[in-house]
Amino acid sequence: MRGPGPSPPGTTARPHVPRPLAGPASAEVPRSEPPLGASTRASTARHALALAGFAGVALVALVGVEGPVATRTVLIGGACLVLWLTEVVPSFVPTLLLLGATPVLLGPLDRAYHLPSVLAWCADPVLILFLGGFTLEVAAMRHGLDASMARHVMRLSGGRARLLVWLVMAGVAFLSMWMSNVAAAAMMLAALRPVLQATPAGAPLRPALLLGVALGANVGGIATPVGSGPNALAVSAASAHAQVTFAKWLSFALPLTLLLLVVGFGLVLLRFRVSGRLSLPTEAPRPLERAGRRVLWVSAACVVAWLSEPLHGVPAPVVALAATALLFGAGLLKREDLGRLDWATLLLIAGGIALGRLMEHSGLVARALASADLEGWPVPVQLGALVAAAAVLSALMSNTGTAALLIPLATQLHPAASTPVLVALGCSLGMPFVISTPPNAMAVGEGLASSELMKLGVPLMLGGCLLVSLSGPAVLRLFGLP
Repeated sequence: MRGPGPSPPGTTARPHVPRPLAGPASAEVPRSEPPLGASTRASTARHALALAGFAGVALVALVGVEGPVATRTVLIGGACLVLWLTEVVPSFVPTLLLLGATPVLLGPLDRAYHLPSVLAWCADPVLILFLGGFTLEVAAMRHGLDASMARHVMRLSGGRARLLVWLVMAGVAFLSMWMSNVAAAAMMLAALRPVLQATPAGAPLRPALLLGVALGANVGGIATPVGSGPNALAVSAASAHAQVTFAKWLSFALPLTLLLLVVGFGLVLLRFRVSGRLSLPTEAPRPLERAGRRVLWVSAACVVAWLSEPLHGVPAPVVALAATALLFGAGLLKREDLGRLDWATLLLIAGGIALGRLMEHSGLVARALASADLEGWPVPVQLGALVAAAAVLSALMSNTGTAALLIPLATQLHPAASTPVLVALGCSLGMPFVISTPPNAMAVGEGLASSELMKLGVPLMLGGCLLVSLSGPAVLRLFGLP
């Protein structure tokens, strides 16, 4: 799950670096700041790219479409996409622009674009599901559950180097299933810091562990609907054809996550030949306090209720609301914790949903597809191209912005419940560069060479795209998503 403010391009759903919370086990989040000159050059490049994007949007609006509705839709939607993909403003700003500009520019042309109707586009249950996930994340951070798990990963390895690398990857991936992948990577790096500092220069263990943190954080968000912004947009878009429950998503996405983890672990071992044993820092275990144990029980009950939705019939968003009310009502979260929830990501997801509805109501995507005549392509080729485009764009830009761009196009091209899911999975595979995700940047900040990310990230991205494109439609049909 992801968060406020501009972050490195291509993040795998705008995660936010959490602020240290008051509580028994709050941990300092490691920071890896780029040099000032590099940051300035990157900012200048993004602004130049944004200006070029705005010029292209204006050109398309003036000469590429006909009719006032289409022209104004291109201006609104194009401006929002440029801002999302270039990240020259905080991620929630384009959502506010879309919600304000649509009634002003399109409202006089059609009552369907008046403010109440536009706001209704954003009233999607998936936002409540994400709110519950963010609440569990803040509660875990306040009471030290995430840091405790990171320490347990270190302890369980018993000093065996290969097992430590695997547990680090699996632990970060598990945390990323339920919380920000930046927070997951930060907590694991904090737990690993004594080992990293004690590892001799040039030893293979250090880059292996840093790659394990980055790869685990990148693929963990695939496994659950609350793992990344593209997943949320896919669940919302798929609901027009079939309901995608929490359990259903987990049942087809978790095996993919595990497969990518195993392949990534194998690539790390082939690259660095990690073996032997090492001395781990001795640290007395810190048992959870009573409040931490209560948060653990609430979180476990919430996850069980999400997974058993087909049995009891209570929708996952209702379970998320109940967990949120219980955590605040029982005093496990305080009034000030409400401000620490990731409202920016909620607005970002709402903007992606609203943009899709705007494109649908205006008929803009349908016109573009009709003029491009892509329907003559074989369906597997169409889906493969969409998955590959999602991965490549997400490797260079915001993956939630990429999903907001491609999912409306994909569902118009091939209207089926599986189509937005495949695009969302493709968005999570864009991870080979240092700019692709914040965990990648954090690993490089700790000393990992960016070339090592490419050597392992590119094969994982290409292999993942082939796997999702070739087997994804058949697998999703098995789970009732044609």
